[in-house]
Amino acid sequence: MNAILHKDFLFSVHDEEAASAILDLRNRLKAGLLSPYLGPGLLEVAGAEAAIPASPEAVAAALNLRAPAPSRIRTNMWAVAQHIEQRRHRNTLKAWMAEIFSVEPQPTALHRWLAGLSLPLIVDSWYDGAMRAALKASGRRDFVSVQGITRAGESRDIWTRVYGADDSHVEDAAASRAETVLYEPHGGARPAGNFLVANSDYVEVLTEIDIQTPIPDVVKDRRGALGFLFLGCHFHDQMLRTYARQILKRSKGPHYAVMTGEALTRNERRFLAENGITLVDMPLHQAVDLLAG
Repeated sequence: MNAILHKDFLFSVHDEEAASAILDLRNRLKAGLLSPYLGPGLLEVAGAEAAIPASPEAVAAALNLRAPAPSRIRTNMWAVAQHIEQRRHRNTLKAWMAEIFSVEPQPTALHRWLAGLSLPLIVDSWYDGAMRAALKASGRRDFVSVQGITRAGESRDIWTRVYGADDSHVEDAAASRAETVLYEPHGGARPAGNFLVANSDYVEVLTEIDIQTPIPDVVKDRRGALGFLFLGCHFHDQMLRTYARQILKRSKGPHYAVMTGEALTRNERRFLAENGITLVDMPLHQAVDLLAG
């Protein structure tokens, strides 16, 4: 599975080779050599809670039901959220996001399997909290969640908050002592309803992210020994690509993404190629069955 990847070349594996690759990735996860990078597509895997939006576009649609946005931005979650914040207030946006993600997360078999491993780092890029719920359900007490927070109303130089297994807000230093760090860069519905969702939430983040200021130190430290495995992720929007690129920066690699090759957009294909991410061309549900089976 080793390959020299060029900026304009996407290395991919298919069919039987893809199945063999997944089994190898399973072993790498068990050995603590890979960090899972989880996206909303996992909600569409059997056993996930269908009532929770499984894409930024679905969140935009749910927000539009509460306050219709102009047609030119109606499918853009970040722009719709910004429209609501400007017209209705930040507290209204936060309350509506909490409503949209109010259904208790139902972890998939993959979440439960990952929770049983002593992974040094897990990235969960969605708001629902299924991975956190799986870690809590496993009975583990040796993990923390590091969540991105909005800087709206903040006067301090703060980008994240850390939560213990009991949902309490703990000191940042606790993250370095945890066996597993769950990094939720866009926030999470639980335990405190932290949502980075409006364009305004990202103004300072995107200004600083290229020099890595918003990335927690514990993530910077741990990724240096890890590759990343993207599961349930899409990169059709610049915001999603920017975050993933900066989280991968200075990591050890190699990196892999389970996606269906024929469904890739041109931007997604370019993103994978430019970042040296090997495409495991396989439907997500098949990969999940092999990983968690």
